[in-house]
Amino acid sequence: MRTVTRNPAVSTLERRTAPETVPASAPPPRRRHHLSRWAGVAFVAPLVTYLVVFYAYPLAENVSMSLHRFTRATYVTGEAPFAGTDIYREVLTAPQFWPIMQQTAIFVVGSLVFQYVIGLALATYFHRHFPLSVLLRGLFLVPWLLPIIVSATTWQWMMDADSGIVNQFLGAFGIDPVWWLSADNSLWAVMIANIWLGIPFNLVILYSGLQNISAELYEAAALDGAGPWRRFWSITFPLLRPVSAITLLLGFVYTLKVVDIIWIMTAGAGSSQTLATWAYGMAFGKGTSAVIEYSQASVVGTILLLVALLMGLVYLAVQRKEEA
Repeated sequence: MRTVTRNPAVSTLERRTAPETVPASAPPPRRRHHLSRWAGVAFVAPLVTYLVVFYAYPLAENVSMSLHRFTRATYVTGEAPFAGTDIYREVLTAPQFWPIMQQTAIFVVGSLVFQYVIGLALATYFHRHFPLSVLLRGLFLVPWLLPIIVSATTWQWMMDADSGIVNQFLGAFGIDPVWWLSADNSLWAVMIANIWLGIPFNLVILYSGLQNISAELYEAAALDGAGPWRRFWSITFPLLRPVSAITLLLGFVYTLKVVDIIWIMTAGAGSSQTLATWAYGMAFGKGTSAVIEYSQASVVGTILLLVALLMGLVYLAVQRKEEA
């Protein structure tokens, strides 16, 4: 029986010159490119649709309403006359605008400062991982989990001038009852309630930021003789700056548009009136016979949006400066 031997050089030459075969099931490169592109579009389309329907369109409608003089009749027919910047001028020159702007600033800044300071103190305290720290940290989340109507109604009852538990507690120390929900003190009442609601958010975010700080830094500082306060100001606070910035930004935007807790507790009466509650009252009124001012409410809403946008731009500028 004869065996045929093949020259290795010839076999290698045949393999090199043989045409490459493409599996029949694989699409050509151009088709694969089109498929991947359409797949990307399919994944992005739901997000884009959501942003357009629930953000871009309402924003455009709000700006349009602020430039047209809408009433109840023209809101239904859609034939509101164009007013240009006249409505903006009316709102900005209204006698209550600047007092409400001042009350809004006090409410937002006061809430942010106390929420952040208390939340940072609690986050630092729970970072030590003592017994029952997990349970206590979970209990501090209760205000965040409760419905706003429950929290606001509870605070309204607690601050009642006659039977509220707050005045009873103050009376135990010989302090006269405080009319928390009166026109003069209502701002401080809603601020206290809002601070109580915002502490859990600051606690969770800042505690997560503390988890990313290496324990070796604290150990090295302790070996160098740094005390607790020195370690906090030299390690904890500087390294928490990015987390603190986004926490304060989100807290600012949320506090600026707070309506529910103020409306439930005081209906925006007296010093508790803010830009958000002012816009809500003009758009929906406080009764069946109330005057509805859709266009003025849209103007105030646009002002709130511009203030929030300005703070967002400041945050981006600060972040870009730190990264440079």
